[in-house]
Amino acid sequence: MKLTQGHVKEALSTLILPDGGDLVSRDMVRAISIEGGAVRFVIEAPSPAIAQQMEPLRRAAEAAVLAVEGVESVSVALTAHAAPAPAAPSLKIGGHPKPQDGPIRPGGVDRIIAIASGKGGVGKSTVSSNLAVALARAGRRVGLLDADIYGPSQPRMMGASGRPASPDGKTIIPLRAHGVTLMSIGFMVEEGKAVVWRGPMLMGALQQMLGQVEWGALDVLIVDLPPGTGDVQLTLCTKSQLTGAIVVSTPQDVALLDARKALDMFATLKTPVLGMIENMSGFVCPDCGSEHRIFGRGGVATEAEKLGVPLLGALPIDLETRLAGDAGTPVAAGEGPAADAYARMARRLVDGGMA
Repeated sequence: MKLTQGHVKEALSTLILPDGGDLVSRDMVRAISIEGGAVRFVIEAPSPAIAQQMEPLRRAAEAAVLAVEGVESVSVALTAHAAPAPAAPSLKIGGHPKPQDGPIRPGGVDRIIAIASGKGGVGKSTVSSNLAVALARAGRRVGLLDADIYGPSQPRMMGASGRPASPDGKTIIPLRAHGVTLMSIGFMVEEGKAVVWRGPMLMGALQQMLGQVEWGALDVLIVDLPPGTGDVQLTLCTKSQLTGAIVVSTPQDVALLDARKALDMFATLKTPVLGMIENMSGFVCPDCGSEHRIFGRGGVATEAEKLGVPLLGALPIDLETRLAGDAGTPVAAGEGPAADAYARMARRLVDGGMA
């Protein structure tokens, strides 16, 4: 058996933390290195104070991996980030946009890619979270901005919670999950509470999350847009230095009708379309192994060819993907066919200089 990172993570996922979750689901494992039978990795604690109490867990992690077939030696290091500054109570998200001198590009962010769809329910947010994680696993420094103000789903899909810190009531310190720097309006409002805002407040919130968040040095910032062609899309395309957009659709004719409207919007706003992704392209029956094209066949591929843009990938309807998203650990963070599909898309974007 060839020893892989998946075997190491599987062993570490058995170590349950006192406050819930495990080392893998809580994104505390870093820099896994495998050389023959020698395994090295780092456990990153949330704070130096917690790290001082984690020596028993470090030894348990060492023993768990050493028990994996093919492992001859294990070296585990403990590290921790400094605790972030406490949140300032005066920080507010949402308000009329402020005047700006020109298009926003957060300092240190090389590229901004919008993930869009013409209609809801085609899996755009699932694609956004998994593509962000796949890019991070490919070695890119990745941020994920949940710009779906009315229906933020990235906190659940990325398994992240808590209010972002603000040292001065103006700058915002984002959260991190699965190697991705993360910001969402969902962190700023009570779960289950509706965001009832008019267009100007949406634009102001997006401006804040782009310009006031300390994103740090990123190769790419993925922006999960709301469905449709409204205020948020218009603001992002006209008020930020957007590298390009990726449009997600199912093969279904009704979905493609709306996807074409999104594509037309980007053409009108002079925003390059980097490619299209066909989601829910088919369902493989777990009992008989046959594939069923529930939403039709090849519609997105045909549309991409017509427009002269790449088809970045076709993703099947997959139970594992849904379960992983609901559990807060994107399927791209693990191993298997779905993770491999996202890894191929990420590699295509990296090799094409788009991410």
